Amino acid sequence: MGIRLKFNLVLVAVGATGVGLFALISGPYLREQAREEVLVRSRIMMASAAGIRNYTSEEIAPLLSETNKGKFHPQAVSSYAAMKNFSVLHAEFPNYSYREAALNPTNPADRATESEVDIISDFRASPAKQELVSERETHLGRVLYLSRPLVATENCLICHDVPDRAPPDMVTKYGRQNGFGWKLNEVIGAQIVSVPMAVPLANAASSLNLFLLQLGAVFALLMVLINLLLRSSIIQPILQMARVAGDVSMGKPNVEEYVKSGSDEVASLSASLNRMKRSLDEAMKLLNAKQK
Repeated sequence: MGIRLKFNLVLVAVGATGVGLFALISGPYLREQAREEVLVRSRIMMASAAGIRNYTSEEIAPLLSETNKGKFHPQAVSSYAAMKNFSVLHAEFPNYSYREAALNPTNPADRATESEVDIISDFRASPAKQELVSERETHLGRVLYLSRPLVATENCLICHDVPDRAPPDMVTKYGRQNGFGWKLNEVIGAQIVSVPMAVPLANAASSLNLFLLQLGAVFALLMVLINLLLRSSIIQPILQMARVAGDVSMGKPNVEEYVKSGSDEVASLSASLNRMKRSLDEAMKLLNAKQK
């Protein structure tokens, strides 16, 4: 096995190990960065929903209450306003969604699904928990869910305590069966934002592949440069010195010396070989003179 082949095998092993370690370390890091990016988007959506809810309950609801006493306006309900706002976002970005799911909602469309019931039950079991992040595989790919609890307040009980206390228009619209019996400070539902992770994860995978390609190109360039340096600085000089040593050992006359310029180890070896050749030539001349 030649020196060049040995060097190349070592370089290939080092390159493959380096690329593998880079992929092993960078892959999870890039995927975590993609997840953080999605989580930031989810929190922005949640903060937007909170702002709409506060604005509606603190400014719109009192205004409508004063001008239309006794009448029920869905526009005065904070959850209605938040859902309406996000319906515009959903129309533009169908894979993004926002729900205010409840175990016992006034509107049956807001009733929690099986997976949403699990989220609400988690909040009920841990009243101090203010946020829950989960991920699920869907037909659209991996989706991140950010959830926060909905807690019944005194304002909520005006409409959701018993049917007789609720606005008559609301009872007429939705009936007396749904959305009543809430208790003060009870977790009655959850705000749930869902954001797809497919694009950020795909971007993370593309970034990883690009980094690996660049790293592989660097190792390939390094191999080429090392091979050129190895050929010009070591292999060719050694082959030349081996040829000179072979000719001398075969007793050929007037063998031309090989001089390697420079001050490296190969040049030092070349100088030593030439001194040995000259010494051998002198010894052979003395021997031939004695024989005569």
